[in-house]
Order: sequence, then C-alpha cells, then structure tokens
Amino acid sequence: MKQLTVIALALSFFACKQTKKQEVVQEELAVEENVEKVSNDWQVLFDGSSFDGWHGYLSDEVSNVWKLEDGAMVFYPPKGRNGESYNIVTDKEYTNFVLSLEWKVNEGSNSGIFWGVYEDAKYGQPYETGPEIQVLDNIAHPDAKNGTTHQAGALYDMIAPSKDVVKPVGEWNTCVITIDHDTNAGSVVLNGEKIVEFPVHGEAWDAMVAKSKFADWEGFGNYTTGKIGLQDHGDIVAYRNIKVKEL
Repeated sequence: MKQLTVIALALSFFACKQTKKQEVVQEELAVEENVEKVSNDWQVLFDGSSFDGWHGYLSDEVSNVWKLEDGAMVFYPPKGRNGESYNIVTDKEYTNFVLSLEWKVNEGSNSGIFWGVYEDAKYGQPYETGPEIQVLDNIAHPDAKNGTTHQAGALYDMIAPSKDVVKPVGEWNTCVITIDHDTNAGSVVLNGEKIVEFPVHGEAWDAMVAKSKFADWEGFGNYTTGKIGLQDHGDIVAYRNIKVKEL
C-alpha cells in the first residue's frame, strides 16, 4: 500500500511538473506573438538604404543635397540656392500615429519635424500648414534665445519642453511624437522623457495658435490628415531609424 502511495505521489508530481512546463511554454509563445504583433504594427519610413517613401516638398524626388551616410539621411545645405528649399515629406498621409526617429545636429544647426502637412502649390513651405516639433542646437543656435517654445523638443512657438534633455551636439537624440485626434492628445518624448503634451484640435488648440506667430496663417494646423515632413532650415542635420505606427 505504501509503495502504491509513493507511485501515485510521483505520478502526481510529474503531471504537475508537465502542466507547469506547458504553461511556461504557452506564456513564452504568447509573449513572442505579442512582440511580433507590436513589431508588425510599426512601418519603416526610412531604413538607411534609400529614400523610398519620401519626396521633396512640391517635387517628385528627393534632392541630392540629402545624402545617405552610415544608415542616416543627412541634409547638406547648398551654396547659392537662389531661394529654393529642400524640405522632404512622406509619400503617404497620416492621421493618428506614433512617429519614432533619431536626430542629430551639427553645431548651430536648426531643423524640424512636421505633421499634418498639406502639400499644395498655394503653400510654398510645409510649415505653412504643418505644426513643428523643433530640432535645434540649444547652445549655439540663436533661435534658442527666443524663448523656450523655440528650443529642441518644443511644439514650435506654442508649447515649451518641461525640461532640457537634449544630448550634446554630434550625439543622436531619440524622439517619439504621438498625434491622436481621437483622444485629442499629442506628446513628445525626447531621450526617454515626456517633455511636451498638447491638444491637437478644438478650442484649446485654436487658443494656442491664436497666441503664436501662426495666428493669421490661413492653413496652419487645419489638416487632420497630412504628410510627415523634415525641414530644410539651411543647416546640416541628420535623421535615422524612422518608423511610424498608425493608431
């Protein structure tokens, strides 16, 4: 009888061990499936090897002043440009999304990241319609002295970053921008810290615009759906690892 009890206990222990092992395997599979799903939610906008998915604003192609270097797109302002601009925008339009990218500036450089860009000949620049998240050398560029709403990570001329978390010139900054019209919420996370939050439409948005330099601009911020853009501000700037997740 004692021997049968020992055997029964052993079988019970083995069965329990097998059940736990199966549960662990199922959990691991669930995690893998979830990771794969999250990964598949992201669409690569720039993989470092080509400008596929981008074109010059009001142009059919990306100008050769944008170069591919070490997995990044780098803008080199041309000399004697005669008034031309070389902003670039995505081929596709977006409404609700999370945009993730890295940017790096040279000493004294200025650039910006736009969304909601309406590409039309009556608007000569993407900033005429698209709000901008500032990309800047906060130390050497004079615009940083024009108030904190002009500093890196700011919703340009409207919402200042809560703190300065920018890395030194020549280092890569990781920027994650969320625009969600369904929840009327936008935010900027720079180098792992949320530094800006703002509404993206409605009375609160209109009030912000009314207090900014864009108050009398006909098309500014009017387009819920639009293109994502990167700015030619006349300075060297680099971007890499650009991806978007539509919400």
